[in-house]
Amino acid sequence: MEKVTMEKLTAVCKQYGFIYQGSEIYGGLSNTWDYGPLGVELKNNIKKAWWKKFVEEQKNIYGLDAAILMNPNVWVASGHVSSFSDPLIDCKKCKTRHRADKLIEDFTEGKETGDGWDNTKLEKFISDNKIKCPKCGSSDYTPIRQFNLLFETHIGVTEENENKVYLRGETCQGIFTNFKNVERSMRAKVPFGIGQIGKSFRNEITPGNFIFRTREFEQMELEFFCKPGTDLKWHDYFRSYCMDFLKLIGLKEENLRYRDHTKEELAFYSKATTDIEYNYPMGFGELWGIADRTDYDLKTHMEHSKEDLRYLDPETNEKYIPYVIEPSVGVDRLLLAVLTESYKEETLEDGTTREVMSFHPFLAPFKVAVLPLVKKFHSEKALEIYENLNKEFMCTYDETGNIGKRYRREDVAGTPYCLTVDDETLNNGTVTIRDRDTMEQITLKIEDVSDYIKDKLKI
Repeated sequence: MEKVTMEKLTAVCKQYGFIYQGSEIYGGLSNTWDYGPLGVELKNNIKKAWWKKFVEEQKNIYGLDAAILMNPNVWVASGHVSSFSDPLIDCKKCKTRHRADKLIEDFTEGKETGDGWDNTKLEKFISDNKIKCPKCGSSDYTPIRQFNLLFETHIGVTEENENKVYLRGETCQGIFTNFKNVERSMRAKVPFGIGQIGKSFRNEITPGNFIFRTREFEQMELEFFCKPGTDLKWHDYFRSYCMDFLKLIGLKEENLRYRDHTKEELAFYSKATTDIEYNYPMGFGELWGIADRTDYDLKTHMEHSKEDLRYLDPETNEKYIPYVIEPSVGVDRLLLAVLTESYKEETLEDGTTREVMSFHPFLAPFKVAVLPLVKKFHSEKALEIYENLNKEFMCTYDETGNIGKRYRREDVAGTPYCLTVDDETLNNGTVTIRDRDTMEQITLKIEDVSDYIKDKLKI
């Protein structure tokens, strides 16, 4: 099958209940998306998989759920109030607004990203290469100006300046401000990490490509605190660990690649940054960032808050500010990668086609579909089996239409196993289990079904 287009994927997601346009009955709101019954299950399962591998199975990584609204001084200290911005440029002819770095990235097909470039360098590259406006084809632009990405709101009954707060632009600041709390309460010893899943908000100039870039998004973020001098070792470790995780949940190696940031691209506080890119419908784009942030964040918060955020090494009695390795991945971008990887249109031996979402069983919205072969005779027993299995994992029940049509519905929903109840079930207590990917069928005793499914769900 040819690579799925974004238009096709968007249509499939709406048709089968994965993702809908936000506020659709009111004409929508630009680049907002609602996760439907299948989408919310898929999204939750992706988060469960990450939490399992990055928090639950790690002896030195702890979970956190920090507040979205924080003291505004947090964002002053982090630099977001003064410098969290995108380079904004307008086409003089059609008045369309663009991100200058995105124009360069699209023009060079990702070979140049404009990361870390100042306005002068961005403007010169656009001018020298006569980069055209994607909408009208003109090459006449306004000078670049910086556009702050933080969403502002107010606490209290009046919109006075002293009551101004911000929707968080990233989840990591809540981790940095709680570094000492977690260290003390968990008696944590460096190296240790703090993991968090949560919403962030950025007033993006040019959101787009479905759920790839949105103004409201969810992050799965880890801050791993280590001793200075060991940071590059840990950066390499998470660089590999994150890639292995992506392969574990079903992304193919040929659709993944590393992109190490050059010295010119690195943030001034970073010693090393690697992006893991995925081959989305629109081409390779950033999926996961693994950054060595040195001691910049804790040092900055220490200076602004006047709180001592140094770590006391119990073995050497030395005090130091830990360095931080940050592997950060967007839930929505990972979900888009999973959808892209999983969607297939297959031609069967009889010439018919079927749509399939070949999710890893752990990620699949429904783990098993219970199907009575003939509603009149088999639905009572099928409902009994469904209710028992549904106590252990997410199941669905379908008694409408012939069995072939029901199989097709479950294929595109990504349900890995279909359990059919028939006369054999009533007579000798066996059911038929059909595999989504191979379409092969086996017979199992009812009492063996749960263990069989559980074994397939392991990651």
